[in-house]
Amino acid sequence: MNPLKGIHHVTAITSSAEKNYDFFTNVLGMRLVKKTVNQDDIQTYHLFFADDKGSAGTDMTFFDFPGIQKGVHGTDEIAKTSFRVPTDAALDYWVKRFDRLAVKHTGIQTFFGKQTLSFIDFDDQQYQLISDEHNKGIASGTPWQDGPIPLEYAITGLGPVFIRIAPFDYFKEVLEKVFFFKEIAQEGNFHLFEMGEGGNGAQVVVEHNESLPRAQQGFGTVHHVAFRVDNREELDAWMERLESYRFNTSGYVNRYFFESLYARVAPQILFEFATDGPGFMGDEPYETLGEKLSLPPFLEQKREHIEKLVRPIDTVRSTKTFVKD
Repeated sequence: MNPLKGIHHVTAITSSAEKNYDFFTNVLGMRLVKKTVNQDDIQTYHLFFADDKGSAGTDMTFFDFPGIQKGVHGTDEIAKTSFRVPTDAALDYWVKRFDRLAVKHTGIQTFFGKQTLSFIDFDDQQYQLISDEHNKGIASGTPWQDGPIPLEYAITGLGPVFIRIAPFDYFKEVLEKVFFFKEIAQEGNFHLFEMGEGGNGAQVVVEHNESLPRAQQGFGTVHHVAFRVDNREELDAWMERLESYRFNTSGYVNRYFFESLYARVAPQILFEFATDGPGFMGDEPYETLGEKLSLPPFLEQKREHIEKLVRPIDTVRSTKTFVKD
């Protein structure tokens, strides 16, 4: 069977859909390509931020579960999400931008031979920018053409996802034997794994950590990470493989924008496997992606009820001009 192609998306939890929209739009310059609801909890927004076209491998998504408590970082969690930028020079731009906008960051660091810049948002959600300057492997996406970031510095897609785990030997065996990952480097307690074509868009960093207390999920933490497969046939093959290793799976799930499969593969670690298509332009044109409340067909008949449950958020950008600075 074909290996997993790379990171598909990362889904996290926010305390405020409004603040989340402002941060990703006006600070990070990522494009909101879909404003919808959690299909399993329709009172909860589900926002998708991605590249210019909503390409697979570029989107980070957020739930804003009403009344959820703040999460606590620790071990046994998907700990940090990376975003790819074109060059090392782009990181210098981001340092200045973060300083100007009062975004807390670590400064530029070298990690596994790549230049990186770690930072947090208003919820203490953990992020990292990573330079593609010396990167080889799966291609990234296209920066948001009309966003506020100069294109030569803008975010193009997702980079390595960090997972902090206590039972490292078990997790390493799962990654290698079940998912065909390869460990390609180690720095201290950090282990770099790769899938498919490899490179920044197809890597997972696993931190072996038995000293921290177990993480508690809430706002400011990651809910799950998804990996790319081509189509339904490959999704079914992965379902059979997971079940042959006695993992409980969700079974096939049609998310409308893509097709999915879920499995908890380690303590508190939820993996999703998602098809590259159909994508986000089936119900909205390119020019106004993410501006209306988008609902999959099976929820459309409940639109009036859903619109009463979720407060309106103005996400219109097509009538605005962003100054690139």
